[in-house]
Amino acid sequence: MYKAPRGTTDILPADQPYWRYVLDAAERLCRRYGYQRIDTPLFEDAGLFNRSIGAGTDIVEKETYSFDDRSGDRITLKPESTAAVCRAYLEHGMHALAQPVKLYYISPSFRYERPQAGRYRQFHQWGFEAIGESDPTVDAEAVSLAWDLYKEVGITGLTVLLNSIGDAACRPGYIQALVAYYRDHVNEVCGDCKVRLEKNPLRLLDCKVPQDQPIIAAAPKTSEYLCDPCKAHFAATRSYLDALGVPYTIEHKLVRGLDYYTRTVFEVVPLEKTGQQTAVGAGGRYDGLIEALDGKPTPGIGFAAGIERIVLNLKAQGVAVPNPNQPQVYIAHQGGDPARQQAVRLSQRLRDADVNTWLGFGDRSLKAQLRHANNMGVTYTVMIGENEVQTREVLLKTMATGADEHIMLEQAAFRIAHKLTGGV
Repeated sequence: MYKAPRGTTDILPADQPYWRYVLDAAERLCRRYGYQRIDTPLFEDAGLFNRSIGAGTDIVEKETYSFDDRSGDRITLKPESTAAVCRAYLEHGMHALAQPVKLYYISPSFRYERPQAGRYRQFHQWGFEAIGESDPTVDAEAVSLAWDLYKEVGITGLTVLLNSIGDAACRPGYIQALVAYYRDHVNEVCGDCKVRLEKNPLRLLDCKVPQDQPIIAAAPKTSEYLCDPCKAHFAATRSYLDALGVPYTIEHKLVRGLDYYTRTVFEVVPLEKTGQQTAVGAGGRYDGLIEALDGKPTPGIGFAAGIERIVLNLKAQGVAVPNPNQPQVYIAHQGGDPARQQAVRLSQRLRDADVNTWLGFGDRSLKAQLRHANNMGVTYTVMIGENEVQTREVLLKTMATGADEHIMLEQAAFRIAHKLTGGV
């Protein structure tokens, strides 16, 4: 028997209401904040991610799905979407539009990671990018939009971790101090961190290995090495977040896992740690990314959240979500083809009236159809038998109370649709 590849999952009908609920909320918020949707290809030139994410990162070195296509071009399935959105910004001349250009996406991404709860090799992200503005109000607005998603869907017990990792002017001094500190602990850190120390020192703070945590906790703080412009930018961002009422905690070891970040970085995380702390969304500023892709210096900031992880949190917290696909009316019939014909015609009238309608099939008994309707959780069951065919009526049962009423067939679709919208 074939199974879904390791690290992938089927999104079954029972889960679809959660996904629709989250995506509807995300798109609703993006409209409020003035973002427009963009969709980029599932795969890109492999060089795009080498230059943007960084050749020395775990994502590029260990996790990308890369291959040569039949033309010999090196292709990578998207491990994230920020680089792809920035590529589209450059390719389509969006610098000529009013800045910042605000874009959001909903897209699958692919990383060869060890599968676990909320982490898959194919996963789906909602994210947004504001490109072309360095004002710290944009940073605060990005954090606020990210925070609003979790409020909108009803997930509680979260906070924002916030940090500034400086820019090209001040970060080299910090990295020099970090490397000097780690040289004194090189025999105590994990094997990956020994490599990071030589190739990508900032990633040392992103290590999740337990033995390295005390070393990380005592490491130099980025805040101690920020230049005056970065200090001012970070202070302004915090003041605007205070004005917006967004809860946050300064986390000095927060650096994020991608090379393109500058200045503001942030994660949305559970207030209470359960084992290894797991972010439910993350983002930050990337003022050098467009330039790294051969564009003119252009500031930007973005955020991304995994839909699978949000759905897990919704379920864990028992958040009830609406099911727009839930049948509202079941049409049960017995008495041969005349009743079936009447049921078929009524089902179409109800669907034309935007009522989710399930038509009974086959030759099940009326009792079996009623049991089926009850199991489906419909609001009303319409019953059509030989008597109803003769009288041109239907028998309408309210499933919650068991109350019955006769309705003329010609009025049935209108009356039922009216009841479902709060009428009598």
